[in-house]
Amino acid sequence: MRFNIDGKDQEHEKGGNNHVYDPDLAHPASFTDAETAVPSNVNERKLMTKIDIRVIPVLSVLYLMAFLDRTNIGNASIFKLREDLKLGGLEYNTALVIFFVPYILFEIPSNIILKRLKPHVWLSLCMFGFGLVTICQGLVVNYGGLLVTRFFLGVTEAGMFPGCFYLISMWYTRKEAQKRYTFFFASTTLAGAFGGLLASAIGKMDGLRGYNGWRWIFILEGVLTCLISFAWFFAIPDFPEDAKWLNDDERAFIKHRLAQDQGKSAIERRITGRDVLNCFKDYKIFLGGLMYFGLIVPAYSYAYFSPNIIRSYGYSPIQTQLFSVPPWAVAFVFSMLVATCSDFLRHRFAFTIFPIIISITGFAMLLNIHHDRSAMYGALFLREKTQTVGMGQYEETELGDMSPHYRYML
Repeated sequence: MRFNIDGKDQEHEKGGNNHVYDPDLAHPASFTDAETAVPSNVNERKLMTKIDIRVIPVLSVLYLMAFLDRTNIGNASIFKLREDLKLGGLEYNTALVIFFVPYILFEIPSNIILKRLKPHVWLSLCMFGFGLVTICQGLVVNYGGLLVTRFFLGVTEAGMFPGCFYLISMWYTRKEAQKRYTFFFASTTLAGAFGGLLASAIGKMDGLRGYNGWRWIFILEGVLTCLISFAWFFAIPDFPEDAKWLNDDERAFIKHRLAQDQGKSAIERRITGRDVLNCFKDYKIFLGGLMYFGLIVPAYSYAYFSPNIIRSYGYSPIQTQLFSVPPWAVAFVFSMLVATCSDFLRHRFAFTIFPIIISITGFAMLLNIHHDRSAMYGALFLREKTQTVGMGQYEETELGDMSPHYRYML
């Protein structure tokens, strides 16, 4: 299969229909690993640095705020959330779980909308939406109100993770993506650390204007998200073909190298119902989903319940928030170190499995040690940093074996 320098498929172009399903695009092996010739007036290293600066930090902050707003209920629970809303264990857990119902259902539709609209429009709109819902979460007066806001938080956040991952894949070849995906995914650990610091400061507003601390956590963090969304409307990158901050030669080069790696770009080829059906016929999609399920459940359990675990060690509410920060911060550093080593050695399996084994060790310590506070706190470091690293490595391994672009999206 041959491509022009602008990334168009010569053979398919002769057919005159860019929307016909092409079975060749469903198989990554159809593409070669041949290096793309760099035009004389394009400096590849400077170009990739420019892309790194414009794409990764913006999307990482976007997902950081999304993860912060979905998990800050754990921090809020330390400041009388359960008492004010009269939540028992079942009610609190239901409020956590209901978030994932629309989150799962709307992920694929959200990515389809992302392709129809510009990414900067759809993602910034979603960001404003979940910021607004978070503010409303701080104003609820009963259990029913909390359920409604958590449900709509899932609706508005559904497109964040898959949308950002998909957009990153439209800028980088598969062999370049590991450290970028890891840095993006590690924004969840920064969100955990940032959330603990924010909650420790906001918690001091407990009682201000008659609001307990948990309300201020939701309100102020939601306001921050809404404010960032206005700036991110202009900052979020679109697909390479639409990037005005690249010149024509740079856009053509990026488009061509991605075409060699993945096939037709997101703009050239629309998603059809047959594409969706073919993805769901692939058993590896379901196997990968099952593997991810095994990683994401313990990851969210830590995000939601770590403040309560640390509180059980006898710390005050403010101390609890501060002690929740170090495990997340160490996890970020460790994940970047592992990603760098994995890229250098061009190996994924060991860097995925070994952190997960250590994470299981951390869980075992939490389950069996009950009277040594230092050991129990140390187990949180083992559990969080290795779980995060394992998930980041798994995501890149899974997506690295997928092509073309619509398989990333789905």
